[in-house]
Amino acid sequence: MNKIPLIENACKDLLEYGVRGRREKCKDLAKRLLLGRKMPGEDPIFWPTGLLAAGLWHCRETLAAAAQTPGDASVSRDTGIGSAGIDRALATYYGRWVKKGMPLLYLDDLLAGETLLDMYLEVQGKGTDFGADMSGELLKKAVDRLASYGAEHPTDASGSFLYRPAGGKTTVFVDGIGLSCPFLYRYGEIFDRQEYKELAVLQVVNFLSYGMDGGSGLPYHGYDMTDGLKYGIIGWGRAVGWLLRGMMGCMSSAYGAERLAAPCTALVDAVIACQRQDGCFSWQLEAAEGPADTSAVGMICAGLKQGIAGGLLSGDRYENALTAGRLALERSVRDGRVYHCSGECEGFSQYPQRYSAYPWSLGPALEVL
Repeated sequence: MNKIPLIENACKDLLEYGVRGRREKCKDLAKRLLLGRKMPGEDPIFWPTGLLAAGLWHCRETLAAAAQTPGDASVSRDTGIGSAGIDRALATYYGRWVKKGMPLLYLDDLLAGETLLDMYLEVQGKGTDFGADMSGELLKKAVDRLASYGAEHPTDASGSFLYRPAGGKTTVFVDGIGLSCPFLYRYGEIFDRQEYKELAVLQVVNFLSYGMDGGSGLPYHGYDMTDGLKYGIIGWGRAVGWLLRGMMGCMSSAYGAERLAAPCTALVDAVIACQRQDGCFSWQLEAAEGPADTSAVGMICAGLKQGIAGGLLSGDRYENALTAGRLALERSVRDGRVYHCSGECEGFSQYPQRYSAYPWSLGPALEVL
């Protein structure tokens, strides 16, 4: 299919999603001054745009190759969208964050570090020019800052990242696995820092030990070591997607693969057993008659694609599951957006049944379609 409309919208959303206008900033200031409320600052690299950045980077090489083919319909020469267009959007996105002093507010911000690592390697290996704000030296400073933030992030007694530690919260969310582990593991690989690979794998191992449902083989949304309880629902679609994303990101070399290959295959087998006849995955995987969720489809299929490409998953059943999921995503595309995506989760067991097109369906879809 023609991915250009998807890429155009992803570039637009990368620079606009979550950006607070003057009116919103004035309201926040008034609440702080008049009501004494502590308002969260604007996060320039929050997880929805981090997913978009990762998806856009995935498209770069394909578009660059297609641009060299005369008459290739997958590239729009009128809009300028291609690898250069993606580079401009990414440079603007990250440059804005750099100019604000590289603020880091949440564990979620580590996801954006994955694409920064890609950019760093591109500059170092090919001499690609992303602009003065994205030099090799500055990119190295940025990824070092992100890695240190992860290494210093509060953990529970077993070493698992606390998702929102402010106010003494002690819960571990599966989201944190997919948000942080791929960056930390790859940072350790690139810069020969074994401790970061170990930190990333520990997050996965701990969740497999404390956050899974023994009957279905699917994850809960999270857990709390202080009371020994598991929270949220079993098999929330994006929870499965986050876990798969984190696991695959930790198996790019022998250290992670030796420890996670077997449980990863077991999880994938449990997941594809829930795939519907239309190729979709439901918002809650075992709720076969409930709404489909394209964010779950995209994230799960991105994990399948990565596992197949890396030789971690082999066999027709995985290939067929990926093909069925890809076709389901294609049927959900309209006007360059991926619809039938569930709204943003608000906490354990708070999954609004609002379905539309969001960055968390578009970003993963760019990796699959």
